[in-house]
Amino acid sequence: MNILSWNVNGIRSIQRKEVLNTLFLKGFGDVLHLSDKHIDIIGLQETKATYTELATGFFPEGYVVYHNSATERKGYSGTAVFVSKSLFSKRINLSVTYETLNTEGRLVCVETDKYVLINGYFPNGGGKPERLIYKLRFYDQFVDLLMSLKKKYKKEIVFFGDLNIAHKEIDLARPKENEKHVGFLPEERKKLDLLINRGFYDLYREKYPTSVAYTWWDMKTRSRDRDIGWRIDAFYGTRGVSDSKYDVLILKDILGSDHCPIVLALED
Repeated sequence: MNILSWNVNGIRSIQRKEVLNTLFLKGFGDVLHLSDKHIDIIGLQETKATYTELATGFFPEGYVVYHNSATERKGYSGTAVFVSKSLFSKRINLSVTYETLNTEGRLVCVETDKYVLINGYFPNGGGKPERLIYKLRFYDQFVDLLMSLKKKYKKEIVFFGDLNIAHKEIDLARPKENEKHVGFLPEERKKLDLLINRGFYDLYREKYPTSVAYTWWDMKTRSRDRDIGWRIDAFYGTRGVSDSKYDVLILKDILGSDHCPIVLALED
């Protein structure tokens, strides 16, 4: 099973970029068949679109869509998961207990026959101080949610998306200059430590412990041209996933967003 994750930074703006029109209007085109790998599940973050807007030209054929959008701000945040109709899937509704997780359309949870899958667009935490507080609270509630799902479903869990945190110095090009910047603050990085301590593994880093690769670049400074980036998009999985045969691909040559897509290729 192959899962593609991508923060598209606005699905409508990507659609307007001619080079990617085919990608979205014809079943995700080349990405779906990259290296002869069919993509079974597509997780998009920062769609900035309602269900109706997604349905107008963005639904690839042969997939079921699960969508979440912000309830308080139109055209903000938003996530979507497309699952191949060849797979069993159903949506897992978030408990109202997790109010922090529900208001900005940042999570979509889906159950398949073998896995619980969570597509997440985690808060950036920049700007006003309360946004960093919100981000840290979001992570705390997310960990609680993961443990609840793990106990209830007795299945392997994979969560993926834009985590908006670089975990280790190897995960960004200029760690020293960013020690006091949101996205690499000690209190943020500790949240990823907490996830790992709860039994969830950064699958790329498990597979490639010393590899340097980035998934996001600052568009204003054209840092992608110089490959000065951050690895803030990731797949995390439970022990059974980490111990299985898999690969994680970082598709840095796919343009159209300030993030690049990443793919988890699982060998069942």
